[in-house]
Amino acid sequence: MSGAYERAGVDYATLDAAKRAALEAAASTAGYSLPRAALVEASLGEPAVVVDVGGLRLGFVLECLGTKSAIARAYEARGGAQRFEAVGYDTVAAAVNDCVCVGALPFVVNAYFATGSADWYSGGRHASLVAGWRRACAEAGAAWGGGESPTLSGLVEPDQVDLAASAVGRVPDGVEPLLGEALAPGDEIVLVASSGLHANGASLAREVAARLPEGLGTELPSGRELGEALLDESVIYVRLVERLLGEALPVHYLSHVTGHGLRKLMRARRELGYVVEHLPEVPEVLGFLAAAARLSPREAYGTLNMGVGLACYLAPGSAGRAVELAAELGYRALHAGRVVDGPRRVVLEPVGVEFGGAELELR
Repeated sequence: MSGAYERAGVDYATLDAAKRAALEAAASTAGYSLPRAALVEASLGEPAVVVDVGGLRLGFVLECLGTKSAIARAYEARGGAQRFEAVGYDTVAAAVNDCVCVGALPFVVNAYFATGSADWYSGGRHASLVAGWRRACAEAGAAWGGGESPTLSGLVEPDQVDLAASAVGRVPDGVEPLLGEALAPGDEIVLVASSGLHANGASLAREVAARLPEGLGTELPSGRELGEALLDESVIYVRLVERLLGEALPVHYLSHVTGHGLRKLMRARRELGYVVEHLPEVPEVLGFLAAAARLSPREAYGTLNMGVGLACYLAPGSAGRAVELAAELGYRALHAGRVVDGPRRVVLEPVGVEFGGAELELR
């Protein structure tokens, strides 16, 4: 995919191959948990893994924020506002949004805060981080259970923090885990809007900012500073998924649109096509990044979320009600397209882009 993203230090081809190798090793351990619990092997490679504990289905996920915290630190250092509350919120969002993709509603979140020096805790950063973390847990309806906060001198730079979150969720009684088996031609695709960068693409954003004369202080057409816009909080989709499942809408699959951009629409292990006829508005900051990095539409939509935070796949005739429920809860969503017979691909008709199945190989 994007040469620009590889120059920023993110080589998806290498990373995806490593993930596939790890998944093969993981699959070989599936029987180790018996008789304590049964790993649902079909969930390996999904956004969260599912385990069955005596009929109780639990989803588990661990997610790293990536380098967005470095944007917050650089923005603060150049005289911008201290934005670690947003960074804490984003880290929780990355985990709980993956958890709900298998139909598991999160009930506990744990934290990992790794710093290079205790000096990072000065300047109110830790208090802000904790406040954002707590607020995100409240939005997700999950307790903050604890975590780990090591000082890793020599591994993490003294003025930086490495953040990650784990989440455990429960698949509601009467609901099957959402693992893609129910997907079928004719299903309707609902796309739910993002707020901006979310937690993916930060390395590219940092590379772009480094080349601009004003860096993170670059003014966008709206008048906002680039650094401020990059640090807009992610959207947490838990309330929407809980409502969709609670109303027994026939949800067949969910995909959290993160790394790999809209290629993630074909994450399911199925030979199906996903035709998108309508796309949401591209957030200003993502449009700016794509232009500044000289990304083609194929590169932009295959790297950034471009305004799509969550894709919902529902049985025919259900998209309208899903869009209504989203609006009632304050989300922006649209009936965007449909599932068709294979081959496995994503077709983005409004921008003339098509991704083939070989362009997303996570398993």
